[in-house]
Amino acid sequence: MKKILLIIIAITALQLSYAQQESAFGDGEWFKFKMSYSGFLKAGNATLAVKASKLDNKDVYHVVGKGWTTGMIKWFFKVKDRYESYFDRKTMLPYKFIRNIDEGGYTKDIEIDFDQENNKAYVNDKKHNVKTVFTTTPNIQDMVSTYYYLRNSINPSKLKVGDEIRTDMFFDKENYGFKLKYLGEETIDTDFGEIETLKFRPYVMAGRVFKEEESLTLWVSKDKNKVPLRIKADLAVGSLRADLEAFKGLKHPFKIVVNN
Repeated sequence: MKKILLIIIAITALQLSYAQQESAFGDGEWFKFKMSYSGFLKAGNATLAVKASKLDNKDVYHVVGKGWTTGMIKWFFKVKDRYESYFDRKTMLPYKFIRNIDEGGYTKDIEIDFDQENNKAYVNDKKHNVKTVFTTTPNIQDMVSTYYYLRNSINPSKLKVGDEIRTDMFFDKENYGFKLKYLGEETIDTDFGEIETLKFRPYVMAGRVFKEEESLTLWVSKDKNKVPLRIKADLAVGSLRADLEAFKGLKHPFKIVVNN
């Protein structure tokens, strides 16, 4: 349960190299996810909210992601996470990223300012009062901004089963490389009805949290919104599932095959 919001966002933070299409999202979009552990135990909730804003006179989207434990789990392992990203409305490149988490007493309070022109990340570890500068790869994304870039970039007509997409992301104090495999289309049953989806397999590092590098599966809606509908994770102990529970402010029609 230490990775509730991280799982939702990080596994979708994978940049695709297809041509930019019509924007998949806009100001006022909001998602809420319900989390379950090992298939039956309610584990928590997470939200993602988008707001058009300004940062240093630049037009940006300000996205806030929150995650928290609920039910019995919070009595023996309490999680309260907050992630924020300010990224350019046109280029989708981030200018600022904030991570403020408390996961069972494990805390972090980090702010990152990106200099996209000079490929630098200025990291302020507020918990330890330490400031450092890191070199990044060109067009670096943060954990949140890359998910929204993905939604604007994915083109289902150019995807073939087995395609692998790779990208770089800066998180906390490191550059990370990710690989994502496209598994094809699948119609899944959700709280809203049966929905056509695109299915992906993000590769993660096996070890303390994940059982193996192929432990994650992601389903996103096949419509123009590219909404994350479901995530399944096989953990080192048990499994975690996130399902979209509520939404508002979608930019495009939400296509449902069969209504519940």
